[in-house]
Amino acid sequence: MSFATYSALKTTIAGYLARSDLSTQISDFVTFAENRLRRELRIRQMLKVATALTTSGDSTVGLPSDFLEIRDVYLQTTPVQSLTYVSPSRFSRTTRITDSGKPQNYTILASEFQFSPVPDSEYTVKMLYFAKPDYLSDSNTTNVFLEQAPDALLYAALLEAEPYLFNDARVNTWGTLYDRAIATLTRSDEASQYSGVPLSMKLA
Repeated sequence: MSFATYSALKTTIAGYLARSDLSTQISDFVTFAENRLRRELRIRQMLKVATALTTSGDSTVGLPSDFLEIRDVYLQTTPVQSLTYVSPSRFSRTTRITDSGKPQNYTILASEFQFSPVPDSEYTVKMLYFAKPDYLSDSNTTNVFLEQAPDALLYAALLEAEPYLFNDARVNTWGTLYDRAIATLTRSDEASQYSGVPLSMKLA
């Protein structure tokens, strides 16, 4: 499996499918595969740091346009103020959503963070989140998926070809290989985050 660019990936897919007449469709298969990986893969190379400013009297801050999933969020104050996630249903039932002060809790509603108490001043919110990689294209020839998960991207694209080609006998094999790629990427990512951390025992 040797491909490092968008063009090489499409050539590889055409080879697997034994079709040289699917240029437009293969581009679609790759885009659909990227959508699948956006939903199903979370590795540290997809993490991104961003900051935003709150406005006094406004409990909301917009999510980044490439937002997938939050990993950590806090206020850059002295000392740093960690923010606690609260589910939307619980958030809406707390009386503190109408209070004014330094935010302590947050939830995510639609495309916004919502904080409680309502910020009483301008605060810098720093977030660590999983971001959507830019889609591959002729002008964007590589991305995190192609660099870090080329096997998962390939097998996902082959799976996305099935509705177009119908009844390819290899679809189950590609599905198994895709699932294995996602599982091994996830395990490897988890291991790399905690390797070198000494084990400790905590007594109840």
